[in-house]
Amino acid sequence: MKSSENGGASPRLLTPENCVLLLIDHQPQMAFATRSIDGQTLVNNVTGLAKSAKVFGVPTILTTVAAESFSGPIFSPVQAVYPNFKPIDRTTMNAWEDKRVVDAVRKTGRKKLVMAALWTEVCLATAALSALDDGFEVHIVTDASGGVTVEAHETAVQRMIHAGVVPMTWLQVLLEWQRDWARQGTYDAVLAVAREHGGAYGLGIDYAKAMLGGHASECALAA
Repeated sequence: MKSSENGGASPRLLTPENCVLLLIDHQPQMAFATRSIDGQTLVNNVTGLAKSAKVFGVPTILTTVAAESFSGPIFSPVQAVYPNFKPIDRTTMNAWEDKRVVDAVRKTGRKKLVMAALWTEVCLATAALSALDDGFEVHIVTDASGGVTVEAHETAVQRMIHAGVVPMTWLQVLLEWQRDWARQGTYDAVLAVAREHGGAYGLGIDYAKAMLGGHASECALAA
């Protein structure tokens, strides 16, 4: 597809209609050993990503590993976003080796796969490389993932990039899905996610609203 056939936008960009979100093993036992990102930041970011997908109706698949015997349940704030979703619980470290996960992704009919996982060097890398070789266009959300060391995380990300995987951050994903502030159907919900999980960016939205009034959100977000 040429950009002229997509409203001038690159067909490489994510849209709510062309992708599926896969969240892998965001569980307490996995988080305990994560050192490449602060624990609170990790929970905030993956929750923000999950809420972003819900705002735009992006199909989302939750998966865990050994939830009852070792790793514990998926992060409660993430499960709260999808209270009726039961995560697919696996024994495999590579989620792509579990037929249920692959079938769930294929069922969406979408070829752009957005992924985040713990740990980056194991569960994210193995699944991302496998999905890539299976014909999917894989985007990894690096700040909603984490490794046992900074080096482990960064080396795994580089390995995936060299293979053709696309790195992104969770706020980048949210704003790429929105792309136009004239899209009023998701406007308020996107601002709500940014306020709650966007850190200083969210504070900027509140500040602009307080200082500038009615058009504050547009000013803050345009900046």
